[in-house]
Amino acid sequence: MTLIQSPVISVTNLRKRFNLEAGFFAQLGRYVYAVNGISFNIGKNECYGLVGESGCGKTTTARLLVRMYEVDEGSISFQGADASPIDVSSLKRGELKKYREKVKYVFQDPARSLNPRMTIYEVLNSGKRWSSQREDEKQSQEKAGAILEEVGLNSADLWRRPSEFSGGQRQRISIARALLMEPELLICDEVVSALDVSIQGQILNLLLDLRERRNLSFLFIAHDLKVACYFCDRIGVMYRGELVEEAAAETLWKNGLHPYTELLFSSVARLSTGENKSKEGQARKNLAPGEEGCSFADRCPYAQERCLREKPEFREISQGHRLRCFKGSAGI
Repeated sequence: MTLIQSPVISVTNLRKRFNLEAGFFAQLGRYVYAVNGISFNIGKNECYGLVGESGCGKTTTARLLVRMYEVDEGSISFQGADASPIDVSSLKRGELKKYREKVKYVFQDPARSLNPRMTIYEVLNSGKRWSSQREDEKQSQEKAGAILEEVGLNSADLWRRPSEFSGGQRQRISIARALLMEPELLICDEVVSALDVSIQGQILNLLLDLRERRNLSFLFIAHDLKVACYFCDRIGVMYRGELVEEAAAETLWKNGLHPYTELLFSSVARLSTGENKSKEGQARKNLAPGEEGCSFADRCPYAQERCLREKPEFREISQGHRLRCFKGSAGI
């Protein structure tokens, strides 16, 4: 794992599985292995990207970080600005509440994550009432108005409802809600994927400004590798619950080596030129805990016999650049 001088969060050998079938009469012992032993860390004021197709496990990973799901194996260590490292999995109710004030989640679809019956002021402050940062009504209104203006809206918008705003404006409200608790880490889960291209750029630039002003760290979840390369410092490319490549964004843009990384870049190129998308839209699920061979071998144009029977290690091939592939090794 690439070492960061001051990590705000460190993930080690994280694993998560789900029952393949839901319901009371579901068969036991059949699972989807969504996250399979991934490790990474995010430095203070760093933006780390997790990129991959739908179903690769990146959103599951993000939700494990805030304990929307509980970890099966592995550890998550968080080090805030004013505390020693803590084991997130061991936090009890009150401690977990304080941790979630420091690590905030911004969802993909603001139309679903913002209660349409609430005013914007109620949306922003609904969680804060039960937090350690409770304030009187006047202070709350002043702070909520200031946060709205910081994200590019007007303080007078506090008394409107989410349905009165466009998709881009609703996403700004979601970001404002996360900022109200003054977090140290923002988890942005596909926050621009549902927006028009011109609005995407505005939201990304807003997040970059907030990062500089507030010294924020980011976990940025995306399926578009080019968007991630624009926004992030480092990127982990994820496939079937595993990291297959990790590098600085600039390195990945110029010298991405894994065949899956090449596929992600080429998919964006085909979409931008109007060519038809092939069957590359969703990663195949892991249904067995220890499958032999490379997880990408069945789709890889360079696959050889070795790839089908041996699983490549996640090795460092240069400073800060890790790869899970036999490419470049003897015999490939």
